Amino acid sequence: MQTTLNTNRRQFLKRTGVIVSTFTLAGPAAVVPQTVAPLPGGLNANRMLDGWVRINSNNTVTVFTGKCEIGQGILTALTQIAADELDVTYERVEIISADTARTPNEGMTVGSFSVEQSGAALRFACAEARAMLLAAASKKLNVAMEKLSVNDGTISASPARMTYWDIAKEVNFKREATATFKPKPAAQHKIIGKPVPRRDFPAKVSGGAAFVQDLRLPGMVFGRVVRPPSYRATLQSVDEAAVKALPGVITVARDGNFLAVAAEREEQAIKAAQALRASARWTEAPDLPPSGGAFFDHMRKMPARDMVIKATSPATASGGKVTSVEAEYTRPYQSHGSIGPSCAVAQMKDGKLQVWTHSQGVFPLRAELSRALRMKPADIVCTHAEGSGCYGHNGADDVAFDAALVARSLNGRPVKLQWMREDEFAWEPYGSAMLLKMHALLDESKQIVSWQHEIWSHSHNMRPTSNPDGIAFLGSWHLTDPARRPTPVNGPQPNGAADRNAVPLYDFPRQNVLLHFITDMPVRVSALRGLGAYANVFALESFMDEIALAAGEDPVAFRLKHMKNPRARAVIEMAAEKAGWKPNAKNYGAAPNIGRGIAFAQYKNLACYCAVVADVTVDRNGMAKVTRAVAAVDAGLIINPDGVINQIEGGIIQSASWTLKEQVKFDRQRITTRSWADYPIFTFNDVPQVEVHLINRPDERPLGAGEGSQGPTVAAIANAIANATGKRPRDLPFTPEKIRALIV
Repeated sequence: MQTTLNTNRRQFLKRTGVIVSTFTLAGPAAVVPQTVAPLPGGLNANRMLDGWVRINSNNTVTVFTGKCEIGQGILTALTQIAADELDVTYERVEIISADTARTPNEGMTVGSFSVEQSGAALRFACAEARAMLLAAASKKLNVAMEKLSVNDGTISASPARMTYWDIAKEVNFKREATATFKPKPAAQHKIIGKPVPRRDFPAKVSGGAAFVQDLRLPGMVFGRVVRPPSYRATLQSVDEAAVKALPGVITVARDGNFLAVAAEREEQAIKAAQALRASARWTEAPDLPPSGGAFFDHMRKMPARDMVIKATSPATASGGKVTSVEAEYTRPYQSHGSIGPSCAVAQMKDGKLQVWTHSQGVFPLRAELSRALRMKPADIVCTHAEGSGCYGHNGADDVAFDAALVARSLNGRPVKLQWMREDEFAWEPYGSAMLLKMHALLDESKQIVSWQHEIWSHSHNMRPTSNPDGIAFLGSWHLTDPARRPTPVNGPQPNGAADRNAVPLYDFPRQNVLLHFITDMPVRVSALRGLGAYANVFALESFMDEIALAAGEDPVAFRLKHMKNPRARAVIEMAAEKAGWKPNAKNYGAAPNIGRGIAFAQYKNLACYCAVVADVTVDRNGMAKVTRAVAAVDAGLIINPDGVINQIEGGIIQSASWTLKEQVKFDRQRITTRSWADYPIFTFNDVPQVEVHLINRPDERPLGAGEGSQGPTVAAIANAIANATGKRPRDLPFTPEKIRALIV
């Protein structure tokens, strides 16, 4: 499939577009002068209309997006948007995504922004394209535009009619978009708001070529890397000659501590990598911090840059008696746990590099490859191909660099380089461990009058180009002339990173949020789905329950008492109603240790509103099982309800797995998590019954939902365990050992 796409690139200039002979290759996003009026979403930095929509000579439409499909269904939703605005059927629209040679530069596919950014751009671009086509038809038919109607690309003014494809030759989209043509109101939507078949599902469920791991190119060879046994190990010697003599081996690449091999067949590459690893001799040092509970004491003492995220008046209450409540919560390092290890295909030919990658940002990847390989960006093409699992910064960008390094020595042959499972667990960037300290004052009316939230965390964004003072590729740090590692950064509010969702949406008169940003990173970290929101909502919403208990109030009523936002109140009330919430109830089932908990968040205080009610059983051995989860979600205008439900369901299941099972372990020298046996995740038997209830607001803008349920889920589970046992779990994950220690 990908081979065909690559071959067709040469034909692309001829067969697509507004049936004109010119085509501008996509490149870096335009630097838009501040004096130019801003355009909606991704259109602002990619202003050429023909970069978003083309009318093809074969009676189809092609639209383009810089965002990529990573399992969230975004290409389906964006196709729905385009089809509705253009008045063509869903099946008639082809969508091209995340290709540095063909699509707009929309940066990273992160933060639940795709519908908001790329969706907004496509809505306005397609509305403008439709208006231009209708204007041309109006002139051709000598009929006023307001008298024309469109049905699947056929323009009618009885008895005259013509199609988009008849008139396209007279319309030139090679111009800047204006965004002056208003998209359709919700009442006129025919496809938006309805479930449609996912375009990425057929190959995935039929065993077809669905992922970059499935890609095969003519003459392709197979590669593997051999990583050091620990972060700062140094290679002393390795028997390259013996490995080069193995059957099928084409090359052994060694540069400093970087070791890789390429062979004719994949099993030959694996065998050669095993031989390299067996013969390699390394020096190591015990330079990792203490693990387990001692790690968080160590984390608190690490040098940090203090950042005031929010500060109102001093944290005191005037007059009357106040009750002080405080608590601390912890989250360990956690892995992406991608089902398919990171993989890339690279080909270096005639000084040009082509990379097929499951990176979530092909343009940032190209920029980083350009700097790391000292190549011109114009000589590199990065094309997105789905990977099997991620949502965040795993090894996808690293393996693209690995593949490019090996491809340089293969005389034009493409190489598919895939990490092994132990590479993925030991070397990917994890979600940062976090320590959270909460303090609140409650007045005599049981109202929170002061709220303090302190965070200790490393960076949550070390992706390519996140900070251009260094190179973000793992392999580049292992070379004889190693690249400088980027300086850790924290994303600013309102999105935030380590502090994401640390500012409460509740109406507290005094709010103080302080981040202790730890720049020293003894364990490699970067973006894991939701960034700091998972831990911050866990702490915030667990603490809300603790305060409600101290006040003797029902958790749902207590939240509503402190919440004025009507959309937030609506999801809290709906989740409670659909779950059958009973005020101040305990032990919802016949057994003694069955509990229920609720939690709420608006993701980043900008995206979807989500409340989750979890039912949890806890047996006498401390084993917690989530039996049911009920979610209520307000994502504004819903493009594809099935897609939103899938995202919320997936987020609940992933969050429950993080919450009950997942943590990366290490000793003073090495990461000891190397396999699924070391890093258990949810199996089918662990998955609860999940119900998702949507509040559609067609007159509101769409809100990202992909990362909306993870925070509320962890807190709802924590609150349910406390409700079931009378003991409060504060240290993730809630393993049987930890719960037994609480309840005995």
